Order: sequence, then C-alpha cells, then structure tokens
Amino acid sequence: MADTSDPTRPEPVAAGGRPLTAGVAMLATAVAVVSVLVGGLLAAVALTGHVFGAWRSPESLTPGLIGAAMLGTAPGLFAVARARAWHEARSLVRPMAVVLVGLFTVSLLDAGHLYMARGGSIVPVLFSLGWLFVLGTLCVCAVIALARQYLTPGRPPGPRGAPLPGWSKPALAVLGSAWLGIGTGLLVRPGFWAGFVPWSVNRLDAQALGVWALALGVGVLGALADDELGRTGPALTALPGTAVAVTVVLACRASAVDWSSGPALCLVAMVAGLLLAGLGGRALLARPLAARPRG
Repeated sequence: MADTSDPTRPEPVAAGGRPLTAGVAMLATAVAVVSVLVGGLLAAVALTGHVFGAWRSPESLTPGLIGAAMLGTAPGLFAVARARAWHEARSLVRPMAVVLVGLFTVSLLDAGHLYMARGGSIVPVLFSLGWLFVLGTLCVCAVIALARQYLTPGRPPGPRGAPLPGWSKPALAVLGSAWLGIGTGLLVRPGFWAGFVPWSVNRLDAQALGVWALALGVGVLGALADDELGRTGPALTALPGTAVAVTVVLACRASAVDWSSGPALCLVAMVAGLLLAGLGGRALLARPLAARPRG
C-alpha cells in the first residue's frame, strides 16, 4: 500500500497534557475577529497619514503599529482553534492575555485621555467607548477561560517531540529579552523610555507600545522555555505576520521615524528577528520529523 503520510505536516500531538478547552478556542477566535476589524481600521487610517484611535496621538504611526500588530497576530489566533491540547496553543494564548489585560489596564488608568473623556467628534468618541468596553469584556472572558483551562485535569505528558535547534536558542533568548525589557520599561517608566522611541509619542502611546513589546517577549521566551517545535505552531504563524504588517506601516510612515537614531536601528533588527524566527520555525516544522535537528 502506498504511503499516504505527508512529511510537511508536524508530528501528531503527544498523548497526555491538558486538552484545549472550548472556552480558550472561542476566546482566541473572538480576539482574532476583533483584531482583523479594529486592527485593519487602525492600520488603514494610519497609512493615509491621519491619526485615529481611542486617544489623541501626536503621530499616526503609533495607532498604525498597534493595528498592524493586531492584524499580524490574527492568523495565529485563528489557528489556536485547530489545536487539540493546551501545550500546542499556550505560546500564543499567554501573550494574547498579556495584550488584553495590559491594554485594558493602561486605557482604564489613563481614561481621562481617551476621547470619551476629553470630547471631540462623534466617531473617535464612540470608538473610544467601544475600545474600553470590548477590551473589558475580553479581559473578563480571558480570566475565566484561562482559569478553567488551568483547572482542567490532564493526563501525564507523553514523550517530547523535536526540541528547538541548539543554535537557535541564544538568538531567541536575546530577541525575547530585548522585547520583554523594552516593553517593561515603556510600561513602568513611560516618561523616561518614551524618549527612546524614534518618533513622537505621548504617555498612552508609550504604554500601549510597551504592552505589545512585553507580549512579544513573553511569547518568544515562552516558546524557548517549552523547547519543542510542535508546541509553537500558532505562535510561528503570528510572528512573521506581525513582522510583515509592522514593516508595511513603518515603510509607509517612514518620514515620521528618526532612522539615524540607535533605537530605530534596534527596532529594525528586532522586527527582522521576529520574521526570521517565524519563517525559520515554519521551515523546520515543514521538514520530515527524522530530518529535524535534535538539539
């Protein structure tokens, strides 16, 4: 009988572990839909050079990058619903939770700067109201869904699959730490670290960018801690998508960036790192299991 196996598919999920709950799968899909709609709107408006968002930004680049990140992660979030076990999805679900909780928290703490509080034309005021309401709803759903996920009983984990290549681990550690460190700085001390952003930002801009940077760091370092190619599928879909979407917005709004500065060069290297990590991981997953590196 002919061999009908497809060598381009990742190996089956090892038996054991927690099954992925329906709540987490539905949450990821809902966030993906919202990301496509809201992220597409923010990115599209930014590409025209106009400023649009839940708060007043000094430059259209910041809401455009937030929208690009939302668009880029959406395909990976849709892929979460196809996962069968929690360990297949958690490298992307955890960063998703960081983004939801982080954006809602900074928006709530600085609610006085939202259009709903400061006033303005009807469209941004309604958008800011919807922004806060949708984020709050998704945060509550995320807390409930993740609590149920961690309380779901699971079997002892089966044998591990192919680990990450040994040569990739130092680069991933540097990449994840860079995003994590920058995100933490922008969140904790936005007044200081905003000065290192190579375009004009205000406090809310800096903290919103910090939330996304922190989430990217959590995702990369989480995948490194899992150390198994088969557990990174949705995340590997999100990484290159995010890098490409961010690159498009940066290229279209290049005049707003101080490209001669060190932070701009670091940003280029870090975005390129996301792209290479995602594409490299997808290439390794597409290889037959026997041909994959074991360390």
